[in-house]
Amino acid sequence: MSLLEFEHVCKRGTGGGGPGWVLQRVSLELERGEYVVVWGARGCGRSTLLRIAAGIESPDSGAVRFEGHDMRAAGVELGEGIGYCLKRLGSGEGRNVLDQMLMGLLARGTPQPGARSLALAALERCELLGRSRAPLADLDGAERVRLAVARALASAPRLLIIDEPANGVELIERDGILLLLRSLADEGITVLASASEPTSLSGADRTLALSDGELRGEPSAPLATVLPLHATARRLAAG
Repeated sequence: MSLLEFEHVCKRGTGGGGPGWVLQRVSLELERGEYVVVWGARGCGRSTLLRIAAGIESPDSGAVRFEGHDMRAAGVELGEGIGYCLKRLGSGEGRNVLDQMLMGLLARGTPQPGARSLALAALERCELLGRSRAPLADLDGAERVRLAVARALASAPRLLIIDEPANGVELIERDGILLLLRSLADEGITVLASASEPTSLSGADRTLALSDGELRGEPSAPLATVLPLHATARRLAAG
């Protein structure tokens, strides 16, 4: 059973040219520990696809299943196995990186001591622990992406979704962000990302192109089960 499955998903949008299909009969399967990137030009529907995968939006027709359960019927919500990376962060007076982490955890009912432990562990995993007291205004593009990933990781998701992780990140920092996503997939977390440039496809198990509402490429993994491929194994495979 796939972790996430789209079956003939359609979604109509209202762009500047009037109503039209953003997604047309999109079928897709994601396996556990797989890193998949959907890429295409801006405005092609990549963000819509990711929001539907996260349960933020619903398709007009077709089915979306998470761990075999229809997402609409089961009422799957963010934080219940799905982590959606929000790169827009609150900017309250004096608010810092750790505050941002704690706000999300406390809002989900995590007790204060546990919330702090989870927040610090997620920041350390994303190589941001040393910036835990930094004001949000002091973060650069790469640090903001790492914070968004850390906030999602704190809820222990089985599926991590991030829209354009390299957007707004300096070129010299992009490889580090992509390596972070790759390493999370190696640890067994399924990662679904989007990209608008070929340079952001590095490390993915599969890349799928979206244009004119249609998803092109292999909609399912070539193997029934995708096993995490750790860095050592990748080096050996590469010779």
